[in-house]
Amino acid sequence: MSDDVRDSLIPYDEIVQDALRAVVGRVLSQVEGTDSLPGEHHFYITFKTQAPGVDIPAHLVAKFPDEMTIVLQNRFWDLTVADDHFSVGLSFNQTPSILVIPYAAITAFVDPSVDFGLQFQVSEESIADPEPHDEAENDRPDTSGEDGSNVVTVDFGKKR
Repeated sequence: MSDDVRDSLIPYDEIVQDALRAVVGRVLSQVEGTDSLPGEHHFYITFKTQAPGVDIPAHLVAKFPDEMTIVLQNRFWDLTVADDHFSVGLSFNQTPSILVIPYAAITAFVDPSVDFGLQFQVSEESIADPEPHDEAENDRPDTSGEDGSNVVTVDFGKKR
């Protein structure tokens, strides 16, 4: 066998990323129409705030100019799931907001109650350069996977 890595004319990495993002849509559709999740389930969803199709209030973009994590657990409403995005109502500092998030903007989906997580690559060409900002002081889920968890990381970087 050769150590040469051939360039594929089939975009396997994009196909796999799209399939795994469909898992997020399918999970969300399981709880669509409810205002709470079953049992101890709760979701951390991290997404690029500047990605095409993301529609969130301007004050959230100002606070999180690159990436933001939302938590779906006890207080959310109007979860609506479509083929390429979802929308959900959440409250930030007691201000109700509707967020529209395309699956293509998602960088991580975690359900810590069952130790399940997915991480995604987001095409950098499709995102505007964020303005410099201080680190957010939000609660990030641990998706290291070094503890035997069920985190799936997909990275199809070409070897040279």
